[in-house]
Amino acid sequence: MTELPSQYHRNLPYGERLSAAELIGDPLFPFEGDLQVVPLADPELPEPLRAGEPGGKPCYTCTEPGRFVIWRDDQWHLKAFENHGLPFVAVLEPRQHYRLDNLPPELTATLGGVIQRVSGAISRLEAVGRTHFSRWGDGSEHFHVWFLARPLGQMQLRGAMLAIWDDLLPNVPSEQHQEHVRLVAAALAEGGGEAVELPAAE
Repeated sequence: MTELPSQYHRNLPYGERLSAAELIGDPLFPFEGDLQVVPLADPELPEPLRAGEPGGKPCYTCTEPGRFVIWRDDQWHLKAFENHGLPFVAVLEPRQHYRLDNLPPELTATLGGVIQRVSGAISRLEAVGRTHFSRWGDGSEHFHVWFLARPLGQMQLRGAMLAIWDDLLPNVPSEQHQEHVRLVAAALAEGGGEAVELPAAE
């Protein structure tokens, strides 16, 4: 095993299966029965390079800057993705390549307002009860914020397990996805920027 970098790491039970007892029976946990947690793997050090980091794969966003974009202004763009079980799944990104730690002040100053606008636009969809947003940054170093729309009335889908339910639920039909995209993009464009029309569904 690689030399462990901290006391926290030295306290972890590598190779052991942790108990799922704390999750099973929780009303927001989507699984039941005899679940087995995979053994805790050893840390990978140095960590694998993310897309966009020097020496890693090319940045997905910078390689195909217009792909999946449904709205944009001078600083930001919003991408929406098909083949998801939630009413709407999107990613907000700066148009230029930045990480969170080196976002220029002018971008940082507008981030909160853009998040508010995106959340409000998604919440206009009749299928949506609430819009959640999260930041996971392990796949690409290009800063991005995920938006996940919880279906109206589906209280079982609340909380951190919403992303798992997105994988479990049947995909939203393509025509319905396209309509949701049009509505969200138009709502965002009301406050500035421009809606971008996606290619028609095949």
